[in-house]
Amino acid sequence: MQSEKRAICRSGRQKDAPEPWRHSTGSGVSGEMDLLSAWIASPSALPFLCLIWGTQAQQAFRSEPRNLTVRMGATAVLRCEVLRASGTVQWVKDGLLLGPERSLPGFPRYSMIGNPERGQYHLQIEKAQLEDDALYQCQAGQSESSQAIVSNTAWVTMLIPPSSPYFEVEMETPWVAGRMYTVTCVAPDAKPEAEITLFKDGVKLTGAESFTVSGSKDKLLNTHAEVTVTALSSDNGKQLACRAKNSALFRPVETTLTMSVYFPPQPPVIVGLEREEVKAGTTLVLECVSHGGNPLATLHWTKDGEVLSTTWEEDTVLQKSSSTLNLKITPADNQAELCCESVNLVSPSSLSVHCKITVLFEPEEVTLTGSFTATEGQELNLICFATSSNPPVQIRWWLGYKELNNTVVTMEEGDNGGMTTMSNMTHQVSREEDGLKLTCEAFNKATHFSKTQTAKLTVYYPPQKVWLDTPLQDVPLHAGTKIRLICFSTGGNPTGTLTWFKNGKVVTDALKQTSFDRGVARELVLVLTASDNMATYRCDARNEAKKTISAHTKLMVHFAPISMKITTKQEELRRGQVLTLECQAGSSNPKVNISWSLGLLRFQGAEQPPKKAQYGGVSVRSSLSLNLTSQYHNQRVICQAHSPVLSEGTNTFFKLNVLYPPEFSPHQPTQVQVVEDDMATIPLLVSANPEEVSCIWLRRKEELVKEGDLRYSWTDEHSLEIKNVTRKDGGVYTVKCSNDEGVSQTSITLDVQYAASVKAEKHPVFVNVGETADLICVADANPIISDMFSWKWLGEGEVEMGEETQEDESGLLTIHDVTRAHAGLYQCTANNGIAPPASVDVQLVVQFKPELQKGAQWRKVASRGDGTTTADVVCQAEGIPRVEFSWEKNGVRMDFANPRYEEWTVREGSFHTSTVRVVNVSAAQDYAVFSCTARNSLGEDRLDIQLVSTSHPDPPTSFRQVSVTHDSVTLEWIPGFSGGLRQRFRIRYRWDQSVSYLYVDVFPPTAATFTVTGLQPVTTYNFSVNALNAMGESDYADNNAVLTITTKERPEPEEIPTDDDSVSQSRQELPAYLTVVFTVVFGVLLVLNSLGCYFGQRWKKKQGQSGGRGGSVLDGKKNEEEGSSQSTVSYSNKYESREKINTAAQRTLLIESGSETDSNVYESYTAESSHYYYPTGDYMPSLSPHPEETRRPDATHLPVDSHSHLYEDVKDGRQYQDILAFSPPSPLSSFDHRLPPQRNNWRSPTYPQGTERARESVDVRQPWRDSDLPFELQGELV
Repeated sequence: MQSEKRAICRSGRQKDAPEPWRHSTGSGVSGEMDLLSAWIASPSALPFLCLIWGTQAQQAFRSEPRNLTVRMGATAVLRCEVLRASGTVQWVKDGLLLGPERSLPGFPRYSMIGNPERGQYHLQIEKAQLEDDALYQCQAGQSESSQAIVSNTAWVTMLIPPSSPYFEVEMETPWVAGRMYTVTCVAPDAKPEAEITLFKDGVKLTGAESFTVSGSKDKLLNTHAEVTVTALSSDNGKQLACRAKNSALFRPVETTLTMSVYFPPQPPVIVGLEREEVKAGTTLVLECVSHGGNPLATLHWTKDGEVLSTTWEEDTVLQKSSSTLNLKITPADNQAELCCESVNLVSPSSLSVHCKITVLFEPEEVTLTGSFTATEGQELNLICFATSSNPPVQIRWWLGYKELNNTVVTMEEGDNGGMTTMSNMTHQVSREEDGLKLTCEAFNKATHFSKTQTAKLTVYYPPQKVWLDTPLQDVPLHAGTKIRLICFSTGGNPTGTLTWFKNGKVVTDALKQTSFDRGVARELVLVLTASDNMATYRCDARNEAKKTISAHTKLMVHFAPISMKITTKQEELRRGQVLTLECQAGSSNPKVNISWSLGLLRFQGAEQPPKKAQYGGVSVRSSLSLNLTSQYHNQRVICQAHSPVLSEGTNTFFKLNVLYPPEFSPHQPTQVQVVEDDMATIPLLVSANPEEVSCIWLRRKEELVKEGDLRYSWTDEHSLEIKNVTRKDGGVYTVKCSNDEGVSQTSITLDVQYAASVKAEKHPVFVNVGETADLICVADANPIISDMFSWKWLGEGEVEMGEETQEDESGLLTIHDVTRAHAGLYQCTANNGIAPPASVDVQLVVQFKPELQKGAQWRKVASRGDGTTTADVVCQAEGIPRVEFSWEKNGVRMDFANPRYEEWTVREGSFHTSTVRVVNVSAAQDYAVFSCTARNSLGEDRLDIQLVSTSHPDPPTSFRQVSVTHDSVTLEWIPGFSGGLRQRFRIRYRWDQSVSYLYVDVFPPTAATFTVTGLQPVTTYNFSVNALNAMGESDYADNNAVLTITTKERPEPEEIPTDDDSVSQSRQELPAYLTVVFTVVFGVLLVLNSLGCYFGQRWKKKQGQSGGRGGSVLDGKKNEEEGSSQSTVSYSNKYESREKINTAAQRTLLIESGSETDSNVYESYTAESSHYYYPTGDYMPSLSPHPEETRRPDATHLPVDSHSHLYEDVKDGRQYQDILAFSPPSPLSSFDHRLPPQRNNWRSPTYPQGTERARESVDVRQPWRDSDLPFELQGELV
């Protein structure tokens, strides 16, 4: 008993109790509650509360701690020296024990120094911080020989320097000179409060008022100092300084602020205008400068109030603004006023400077007007004018080298303030002045300006001589011959203008006049005609001198008849009559001979004696008689006159208008083809004279009229048009045509073609597997063509089409050795070249014997055999025709009259599903083999289904890769038998060089396809998958096979953000209310110190008894709740083997307690929605929340999804120690260490409501709340 007391008294806390500074799992509150429970629950954890049994020497303090004042970051030492120390010596900080070990684990900056043999337990605090500002006591615990002793309380007072001071002043917009502003400087987080001094440009500011407020942490103070400052223009660019100090600083800390003050600029000045007179055309460069101002002034130029420039430059070094104006001077700038204005943001008004300029400019234009041509002896009047100039110009005249003084000068006011000058000159011309240069000169001696205008003087006088170059007058020329008549003229100014005349009339088509060295010539080119025979041609020469001289000649020409004319006395010509025509040839030289022709026919007429005619020629007559036919209609009868001398002739024609009744063309079609629904046009090629023909159309001896059918219409050519023609419109059509000369008729056949229509001869077509199927479709079409049928498979995938043939209007598809894959819709399309093609669907039904579904999930069904559950045994067959089912149980045909058995069948297409429901499943009666037989007329199939007890699931199969990217892998598998419970799947994987596995729970839980994300590029991973249910877990898929996959390269580099939320959350401070609770508890325990050991023994015995009972009560409650919920559970052997890929998953931490496949880590049996796992083997420390973030030289660092819990499965303690820097406490460490260990039979408590919710929803899982668990189990694993 005494040894047990000593063990309790010497222990400051439980060995396995969670340390208060480690909160790596769960929330901060949970860790603090664990600490509180450890303080309250275990008497061995009560420090210094045991009474002393024994009579040895009393402990005493040789030296006790004293109050200390320490600067932040320094080292503080609190002295404590104990004489005859026999109990455990510990330090207390604000009522909290720091621990008996001299290194003080958990307080890295705290340690006990000194010689323990001499009783020295000095507390050393390194790098002192604000949190060290507290009350400290040194305590020596009770021992067998001594009472416990407590030292005096010592204060450690921290001196904290202020943080960098800062200004609180409105400086977003600069200050304005002359205004007052309030400047505040804040020195934050100091202990004791800081003293603040303000300076402006090195000069201390007086009148500052200071006050303090609480800082960012308890015990810290913020000092505020305010002062009012009047802004001056000289303050611009100067600095405000704030210095703060307190007893923690050796020198003050300082912060500065540069002031920006606005003030107006100085008036501007103009530089560059040396004199007021400026010559036009020069570029005047002026600079406007304004000094000072903040901001620097903005400048702009104006001329007579109009803005010229708004650009300027700022020189911050010289503190000036300047704007350069480049002004191209024009006459319009004469007497203009230039102005430069400056202004800034704080100027009360703009400042300006003005100047006026005088422009010297020359006349823009000098013009010379008047007539510069005259006849010899005529007087000239000319004007020379100079536009506005400053100063005005003078004008003088020159003719050749001779100055003309007979002038009158006039000056007047002009544009832009200048003067205009005008001079009038009069002069009489002579022949010798022809071609001389006439000059007008405008000049200004003051500006050295001179400008001239010149013109050439022309003096006219008449030509001297004219002669012709022509053929001889007595030589005859042939009509049509080209000849040249040339006229020459010499002398005159200008040279004469030549004009040709024929018989006194001007010839307008003569060639242009040309010049030669002494005169001009003009040529007349003639193609001789009859009118040129004995005609007189004359040439006249004349110029501006108004005097004419002439020359002439006469020609002799031989020509063909100038006209041809055919006449007749008959007014109407009819088929079968005789026509008499008379042809007269007009004047010709010499006489001609007349002949007749009609097409290719030649005739000789009767010729009469010739007569004299115009142009000195003779005229000839001839007559012809002709028998008329309808072929002569619109033909030409030609009369030709030929001259033997000229070897040429002339002709004319007479067009025959022969009257005859209608006649049909030899090209009239006898058959017309048209497509149905189009417009049919039956052409009518008929001719007649007169052309007014009346035609009627007959079909089946009945006349077609528009009123009888609106689809009929006739064109002007009498062709028949039938709109929207149908196949019924085909047949023979007769047309009768008549005119004033008679009646005729002919017949045409209309062939109506139409698109194919098609129908199935038999639908559907039934055929057994392996037989030959004939699919037939029949078409109605015109025309029927070869290869007009085609067949198409309308089902999914591809099948081998059969043989396609055609028999007249029928299309056949023959399929030999029919398989089940041939079953489905086939489309027959008929196309005879006329759109649209027609199609019909033919259903091929392939009959086959039943085939049962026989996968692993169909061969078992599980249920608890306690008489309270229901099981569905499902059998599914595919077959055609209708499938019938029969059932046997252990070889005996089942009797469904038994109320415990119920059977029903559901049919969907070729699939037939029979379900046998077993009510109140009994292990003794119903754990058996149920045989399902499916049969139809073609055969039968059989499947044995075993009804078994619920168990862990079978492993998945066919584990394979679906796709892979640079950071993800998509996997797929086929689920195995679920064990009769809802199963889910977990993927295990690791990368090469990794010493541990990563696990991820598939979500949704029943999905058979999943994408693992967050992988590294170009990294090889090993993947496995297994199934879990409430009873346990299966082996890994495919006999524990491992799927090795290497990720692809990253397409583009991306920075992966890190998530430090978990780290920040794990460093939460101890709440204030827990500190108060600890203080109160500690005080109560001190009062009850004398009874501590006694109460401790009573508490221990009580807890040992209640712990044993609690386990049985818990198990009993669980069994009771399980029993009450079994009647609502139904089991079936029908599962889905595939689901769509789900890109999200809920990842869960597992702690491995043994081999992977035989692990005893399970979820609660009835609460499948929970994600709490408890190890049942020997305790192993849990992993940190993100061990993969710990970088090691031999391991690959993986990114972690911020929304998942990715963790490793550690094989042994050595590997674990290599990976983790520290070990957070286990959730089991909160259990009483005296309770018997709970191993493989451990189950978490059962809650009916949670169970029902889990069964109602598969995709949504609600985790347990902490408050739903017993106190010993409160907390959670991440």
